[in-house]
Amino acid sequence: MAAQVRTGVENMRLDQAESSGASTNGTKVTTPSAEGDQEDSEDEKEGDGVAAEGAPLEIAKKKKKRKPKKKKTASVTANQKSQSSPPRIPVTNIFPNGIYPEGQIVDYKDENAYRTTNEEKRYLDRMNHDFLTEYRQGAEVHRQVRQWAQKSIKPGQTLTEIAEGIEDGVRALTGHQGLEEGDNIKGGMGFPTGLSINNCAAHYTPNAGNKMILQHGDVMKVDFGVHINGRIVDSAFTMTFDPVYDNLLASVKDATNTGVREAGIDVRMSDIGAAIQEVMESYEVEIGGQSLPVKCIRNLNGHDIGQYRIHGGKSVPIVKGGDQTKMEEGEIFAIETFGSTGKGYVRDDLETSHYAKRPDAPNASLRLSSAKSLLNTITKNFGTLPFCRRYLDRLGHEKYLLGLNSLVSSGIVEAYPPLCDVKGSYTAQFEHTILLRPTVKEVVSRGDDY
Repeated sequence: MAAQVRTGVENMRLDQAESSGASTNGTKVTTPSAEGDQEDSEDEKEGDGVAAEGAPLEIAKKKKKRKPKKKKTASVTANQKSQSSPPRIPVTNIFPNGIYPEGQIVDYKDENAYRTTNEEKRYLDRMNHDFLTEYRQGAEVHRQVRQWAQKSIKPGQTLTEIAEGIEDGVRALTGHQGLEEGDNIKGGMGFPTGLSINNCAAHYTPNAGNKMILQHGDVMKVDFGVHINGRIVDSAFTMTFDPVYDNLLASVKDATNTGVREAGIDVRMSDIGAAIQEVMESYEVEIGGQSLPVKCIRNLNGHDIGQYRIHGGKSVPIVKGGDQTKMEEGEIFAIETFGSTGKGYVRDDLETSHYAKRPDAPNASLRLSSAKSLLNTITKNFGTLPFCRRYLDRLGHEKYLLGLNSLVSSGIVEAYPPLCDVKGSYTAQFEHTILLRPTVKEVVSRGDDY
C-alpha cells in the first residue's frame, strides 16, 4: 500500500509541473489526497521533495509536516478520574455524568428473540432507567473494589484486615460510611464480606478478636455485596496462591458461566441446574498426588434478589432435579456455583457472624431491654439487609450477644452460620448478578477479571 500511495503522489506532482510550468506567481496546487499523503511519514516527505526537471521551485520545496491530531479517548471525553489504591474516590466523581458502564449484554434467543426489537419491550426497558443506573453504579463499585482486592490480598494478612479493607473501599466508593443513622440503608455494603477458607464454603466473616491469618495453601472464597438504594449486586470469586488448585477454580468458573448462559426468561430451574452439574463434574483436580473429582455442593443454590432482600424466594439449583419453576421477566438472580473436593454437601459449623432481620418478622414481645434497643438499631441502620457482629461493634454497641440471641430465638432475626464440607476438603465459588430486562439479559457484575 505504501508504494502505491507514494507513486500516486509523484505522478500528481509531475502533472502539476507540466500544467503550471509557465507560471511564476508561486501559487501552490494541492488536493486533499495530496495533503493526506504528505503526512504519511518523514521518509515519504523526503522523496516528495525531489521535483521533476523544469518544475517551479515551490513544488520542489519540502513541505512542512503537520502533526496529526490526537484522538480523544473515551476516558478523556468522559473526563474520568482514575481510582486510587486503596480505592477511596466515589464512583460519582469518576462518572460525574451519572452514566455508569453497562454489564455484559446478551440477547435472548429462540422464542424470546423478538424481545430485542419489540417496541413494547423497549418501552418497558426505558422505564427502568433509575433501576438500571443504581444497579450499574453498585456493579462498578464492586468491580473497582474487587480488582484492588485481587491485587492487594496476600498470604500473611489477617482475615479482619482483608474484610475491613474491602468494606472500607465499598463505603468510600458508594459515598456512604454507614455511621450516621439510616446512611447504610441508602447505599454501602449489601451484606458482610465473606472470607470462607478451604472446606468452609460460605457465610464466614471474622468476628471481633479473630486472629486467623491467610496461608499460602488456602483456598479463599471472597463474597461481598454492594447496594445502592437496596439494589444489591451479589458477586463472588475465589483466590488461591498455589497453582495446584487451578482446575478446581476453572471448574467452578466454567459452571457459573454455564449457569449465566442458560439463565433467561421462561427457563426452568431444573434445566439450569442440570447444565451446571454436567460442566462442573466433568473436571478433576490433582492434590497431593491424588486425583479428586470436583463435585457440586448440592445443597447450595443461587437465588433471586429483591430490593433490600438478598434472598427473594426462588432458588437456582446447581444440580439436576425436578424444580419446574421458571425465571420471569424483570427478575434479578444471583447465579452462583460451588465446587468441592469433599462430599459435595455442607453443614452448619463454626461461630456465627452473619445475621439479617426477617422481612416477615413477627411482632413478638421482647422482655430484654437490650434486645429492644438492638432491634431499633438494626431496623434503622440495616433494615432487612444482612449485617455481621463487626458492624454492630462499629456502631458502638457493646454486650449485645444476649439481645441478639433473643432476637434470633424470637424469629425476628435470622442467623446464617458458616457452611462447611468435610475437613480436609477444598471448596470454590464464583458468582454473578444478572438482570432479566424486558429486551436483553444483562450480566451486570461482569468484569475483565471474571
